[in-house]
Amino acid sequence: MRILVTGCNGQLGNEIKVLSNQYKSFNFIFSDINELDITNRKSLYTFIENNSIDFIINCAAYTNVNKAENEVEFAYLINETAVGYLAQISSEKNIRLIQVSTDYVFDGNHYLPYKEDDITNPLSIYGKTKLAGEKKILSSTNKAIIIRTSWLYSSFGNNFVKTIIRLGNENNLVKMVYDQIGTPTYAADLADTILKIISSGKDFNETEIFHYSNEGVISWYDFAQAIIEDKNISCKILPIETWEYPTPAKRPCYSVFNKAKIKKEFDIEIPYWRESLRKMLKRL
Repeated sequence: MRILVTGCNGQLGNEIKVLSNQYKSFNFIFSDINELDITNRKSLYTFIENNSIDFIINCAAYTNVNKAENEVEFAYLINETAVGYLAQISSEKNIRLIQVSTDYVFDGNHYLPYKEDDITNPLSIYGKTKLAGEKKILSSTNKAIIIRTSWLYSSFGNNFVKTIIRLGNENNLVKMVYDQIGTPTYAADLADTILKIISSGKDFNETEIFHYSNEGVISWYDFAQAIIEDKNISCKILPIETWEYPTPAKRPCYSVFNKAKIKKEFDIEIPYWRESLRKMLKRL
């Protein structure tokens, strides 16, 4: 099986690279913007045809949540238009597609963990573009799996964990919001799940949406506190409310996922967030 991984230099793409050596029966083709521009429909079709692709894992995305508020067209180009191209060619060429989406498709006005069929209502441009990409897939192909995830971090790239470590080493006090609730996701765990899904060989009659994050429920304050403690950094984390730290993009205050569907469908066990955080910190 020939698997194309787009956005291979990002957090998730890099984690798939690390795990790819364990899957000798798969032929991985890793690409980023320098090798393949997924916003160029003609180039995308030519690349996929020339490489006889059987499966696509789309890790490419516009992910700068705050910047997206000003770069609206560019965010839609990557998160909607390009995803539409991938969905079209997947349908035409009988290619399976895995698309990674986000908790930001929800508004956070919930009191129970979000299920896949709960009503979406994104608050930010980023969330709106990712939802638009989901809709492109749902209307174009029955060959796809959409995996929504939350609070992604990794030993690769820039992310919350690395930012807290840097701020903690530079300051005696760091303020962090305690009224935004969710669950971190270690990109290595998500990568492992994605490859297990492909290995399962399961096929569906229609495109399916799944939710995935690590287990547990915390605030950004709790997450920052755990990072500081595990790294033995002598910095105080001060809990604050969201209004005390305004950002260009509005974020959901509650984005906990119900993961029963993906666990049952693919018979997977999901690690607890603190356990996965410690694994990542050891890699650093």
